[in-house]
Amino acid sequence: MHLVKIAGGDCGRDDCPTVFTMPHSGMVAVQGYTVDRETPEGESVVSIPAKVLLEAARALGG
Repeated sequence: MHLVKIAGGDCGRDDCPTVFTMPHSGMVAVQGYTVDRETPEGESVVSIPAKVLLEAARALGG
């Protein structure tokens, strides 16, 4: 799976909250901190700083 970073990840080790686009799919992927909430198999809930989400929205033209 090819991901293109569009926001976040300021810590220099690629392990920070980050938003990625998934080219040719119209989808985004989010890397964040696991939130303790039950989800269907194959899904997760993560938290990211609001500023990272706003940065991603701007990068997507919003």
